[in-house]
Amino acid sequence: MLFNSAEEFLSAPSHAVTVFGMAGVGKTWLAALLRKHQWFHYSADYRIGTRYMGEFIVDNFKAEAMKVPFLRNLLRSDSIKIDSNITFSNLAPLSTYLGRPGDVKRGGLPLEEYQRRQEQHRIAEIAALEDVPYFIERADKLYDYSNFIADTGGSLIEVVDPANAEDPVIRALTASTLLLYIRGTEHDAEELVGRFREHPKPMYYQPDFLLAKWAEFKKLNKVRLDSEVDPDAFGAWGFEALLRDRLPRYQQLADNFGYTIEASDLATVRDGDEFLDLVAGAIRKRMR
Repeated sequence: MLFNSAEEFLSAPSHAVTVFGMAGVGKTWLAALLRKHQWFHYSADYRIGTRYMGEFIVDNFKAEAMKVPFLRNLLRSDSIKIDSNITFSNLAPLSTYLGRPGDVKRGGLPLEEYQRRQEQHRIAEIAALEDVPYFIERADKLYDYSNFIADTGGSLIEVVDPANAEDPVIRALTASTLLLYIRGTEHDAEELVGRFREHPKPMYYQPDFLLAKWAEFKKLNKVRLDSEVDPDAFGAWGFEALLRDRLPRYQQLADNFGYTIEASDLATVRDGDEFLDLVAGAIRKRMR
């Protein structure tokens, strides 16, 4: 959804924006702020973790609980209930399920199992993004929200072709929303890697990229067997490699189908009107 002018965007009776960019750059913070000012907040990761992967997540919890004799008996007699308490701001159940490949004794997953869960996430993410037009309609008709923000995961760029207008996900998003890239700096990237080490976020790698980086990591660390890889070390190293690989593709998506703002600009946003002004500025900048 590209506009002929900033004024055309500002004067529209309703607004729908999809924000994208690196994990941790401020997308969810912005969406949570706008939610306080009568914007409907659609979290793609929340939709993935509830509607599309919720059963996988809960079954994994139950599988772990079944290893404990006391809990096993209670589960088999339906005496206890195990569920996921995923929220917009706490994606730990999804992150834990996706896990990290490597030594099982150190909390890792066998590479084949990790790849299986990655494919589940790919399918779920595409479905959650294609749900955006439905939720825009639902937000309006059911809850009477005229403004809508889709808060996407950092892996959006992994499930689209940023050069293809006929890509199903791009077609769904651009037909119903304005695409807005929140661009971070090199300093932001360094901070995000540090934050990831403390609080891992859901990660998705394209299959070929995963295998290439897996082989590279093993070679750099002189590890022979997959089962000997430190999952925490690979998780942080892989996140940094993936982050830097995504940056030019984020920009390509914005250049082709949307607009760009700087992550530092979010500090100027205190309500919905100031956000609209920020987007209008991005529209004017693209038109120059």
